[in-house]
Amino acid sequence: MRKVSETRPDRPEWTSFAEWEQTVPSFIRDDTLWQVEAYRLALFASDIGWYDVTKLMHDKRTVSLADQLYRALGSECANIEEGYSRGTGKDRARFYEYALGSGRESRGWYYRARFVLRPQVIKHRMELQTHIIRLLLTMIPDQRGSMLREPDPVYITSLSPLDHLLAHIPFD
Repeated sequence: MRKVSETRPDRPEWTSFAEWEQTVPSFIRDDTLWQVEAYRLALFASDIGWYDVTKLMHDKRTVSLADQLYRALGSECANIEEGYSRGTGKDRARFYEYALGSGRESRGWYYRARFVLRPQVIKHRMELQTHIIRLLLTMIPDQRGSMLREPDPVYITSLSPLDHLLAHIPFD
């Protein structure tokens, strides 16, 4: 397999979540953490974000936005990783809350990147982040064994089904 940088540095060789999954090393996929859907999607979002950030870095006005976006995407999956490894549900919930904050931050940075990235890219990324946020909003009270400290989320949107978000990933 050719390296992405040897083919097209602005796009990966994979074009779907299923193809991307096959590129993830087995030592990650064989970990029990891989069974957590929010983690898989956050890791996927981080990989997709690499290409979005690369495009944002070409415009001087969005260089710091690119940095913030990539940090938020990385923090999202890193906090799920760290939380999953904690011994108590309350401790796990705390890290999942950090991941939730990073998910919302990522979604916000994508919104602010709308002047550089194409509309279908922004829509895809914001919908993917919203799906991860929904998963985390379920995981947190489940781990804590109590209610969230915020009111029930109201998501009345015209989001595409997750399968659509994972089957076709727009770039550029």
